[in-house]
Amino acid sequence: MAEYCISCCSTADLTKEYFDKRGIRYVCFHYELGGTDYLDDLGQTMPPAELYRRMLAGEEVKTSQVSIGEYADFFRKIFDEGKDILHIAFSSGLSGTFNSCRIAAQELMEEYPERKIRVVDSLAASLGQGLLVYLAQRRKEEGADFDSVAQWTEEHKKNIVHLFTVDDLNHLYRGGRVSRTTAILGGMLNIKPILHVDDEGKLIPIGKVRGRKKSLLELVTLMDTKIGSYAKSCDTIFISHGDCREEAEFLAAKVKEKYHITTELINDVGAVIGAHSGPGTMALFFVGDVR
Repeated sequence: MAEYCISCCSTADLTKEYFDKRGIRYVCFHYELGGTDYLDDLGQTMPPAELYRRMLAGEEVKTSQVSIGEYADFFRKIFDEGKDILHIAFSSGLSGTFNSCRIAAQELMEEYPERKIRVVDSLAASLGQGLLVYLAQRRKEEGADFDSVAQWTEEHKKNIVHLFTVDDLNHLYRGGRVSRTTAILGGMLNIKPILHVDDEGKLIPIGKVRGRKKSLLELVTLMDTKIGSYAKSCDTIFISHGDCREEAEFLAAKVKEKYHITTELINDVGAVIGAHSGPGTMALFFVGDVR
């Protein structure tokens, strides 16, 4: 049985330390800030706090996809090590990059007919994608083979629940997620949107509240409605934030008042997701019955 490697995109927003320790490979997306191109390399080149500081100062961030050639080079290095690949990709509902990834995988299979590669459309983003990677890797470390982990990932990816709120609607407006009128009125009235990632992997508004604290508490309330049969077995939550760590810890504490959480990961929203959601983003991820 060939050794296999789980890989993903930098948009999974897990830490470099986690990837390195587990042997998980990641391909870096790109972004442009202040006229300079950067790799979304998990904050190594530019710490997240610096990125968000510059965004608050008015600098615009633009993101770009990973090319077919970049994916092919990425996969080829792993194949050359004699390993098969299970790649958990960024949501096709949020980027066309998944298609580039799929095409590269098909081309590599012709070049390496003795190797196996499976590309899973995670339909997820940020630490939602990261949670799916984490759970797949855990099964791999428990001894599950390539096909079993790939099948489990496909079958359970829609159980990864994403609940988001943002502090400033203007970033969503620039990304085409809300109208200009909604952004202006929301700012004037202190309206905070509640969003989720749906079964098609798209970011969709599902509610709104007035005030920052209420928006954080609403994420916990929505968790109660979506977790379903996983309520008793839920022991893991992931939280990503746009340079607002204290509020992320507040959110984690509120969740732990209701559920027996033994594993929590709090990390920054990376550059690619953060470019569209902005400073003050807060997102809660867990396993539930319905997204």
